[in-house]
Amino acid sequence: MEYCKRCVLPDTKPGLTIDEHGICSACRMVEYKKTIDWEGRQKKLKELCNKIKGKNGYGYDCIVPVSGGKDSIYQLHMMKNVYGLRVLAVNISAHIHTAEGILNINSMVENLDIDFIKVAVRPSTHRKIRKIALIKTGNPNYAEHRIVFSAVARAALFYNVPLVVWGEDIATEFGGNIDKTSEEGSAEELINNDLFREMGFEDLIGDEINKNELFFYEHPKKEELKKANIKSIYLGYYHWWDGTKNYEIAKKYGFTARKNGPLSGNYLDYDNIDERLCEIHIWLKFIKLGFWRPTDQCCYKIWNGYMKREEAVSIVNKLQYEFPKEYFQDFLDFHDISEDEFWEITEKWRNKEIWHKVNNEWRLKNELK
Repeated sequence: MEYCKRCVLPDTKPGLTIDEHGICSACRMVEYKKTIDWEGRQKKLKELCNKIKGKNGYGYDCIVPVSGGKDSIYQLHMMKNVYGLRVLAVNISAHIHTAEGILNINSMVENLDIDFIKVAVRPSTHRKIRKIALIKTGNPNYAEHRIVFSAVARAALFYNVPLVVWGEDIATEFGGNIDKTSEEGSAEELINNDLFREMGFEDLIGDEINKNELFFYEHPKKEELKKANIKSIYLGYYHWWDGTKNYEIAKKYGFTARKNGPLSGNYLDYDNIDERLCEIHIWLKFIKLGFWRPTDQCCYKIWNGYMKREEAVSIVNKLQYEFPKEYFQDFLDFHDISEDEFWEITEKWRNKEIWHKVNNEWRLKNELK
């Protein structure tokens, strides 16, 4: 397990490479982004928006998928107020909301003055899919990712909306493979990312789940979307993605951070605060890959010039062994498992190549320095 000398990512991150100078491909992506003609890209986005604006009759120009978090509020602000489109916000309802999440969604709708629809799927089906994904892949939020990508595409078809605007392309920005940057910011291949190669749609169908329960989990065929002239793009292709600046913009529309400060293992108090099931999913990266939330948060700060590596090393080493206990009981209750069952399941995903026991406690063999 080797760490980047510029940020704090380890080479266990899928798709990440570290070159002969000790610099990871995500940091090289940051270098590449500094050479991009952003004004030229934004001109192309403006041309695209002008081409579709008002062409849908009384319908919508674009859909923005929203959680009520800082980034989706920023996306709404950009597409409505900067590019002047008629926007439909589409939200996949969280199964266990936080108080801040409810407040932020309501503030977003009111202060941005947008049309908003929510897709809420039956809890029994969602619970079964999350539990299957937890056991088979160690990624319980597979269920959320599948329904977000699929239900948003179905909404675009149903309402005949020509453009879907996602946020940043995490596969390239966080994995940093310049050769795989999407052409013209296209998000058409979003459903084919690594997460869905672990477990396909057909893998969900069995004794516990009938196909007729899975309408919103099945992504429309590419041919169907192409025939309807629906285009999906990443806003991060056209505008430098900076979560800190997104947060400052979101606050203008009533966004609020966690009232009690950061969760265990977190450096920031405004990341992924809309629901209570995600944090354990993120923590599972730690036992599989040797890093999780504090590394992610510090890397973004480094890449955008807010933090030096030395400070990040100190923060990560202080926080990464903290377990996100605040929502643990919610996680157990929703999945109908005991604490013993949880540890039995999750320990199967611990990567023994990077972990060992010291004084009967699991520690990384190669600590961040």
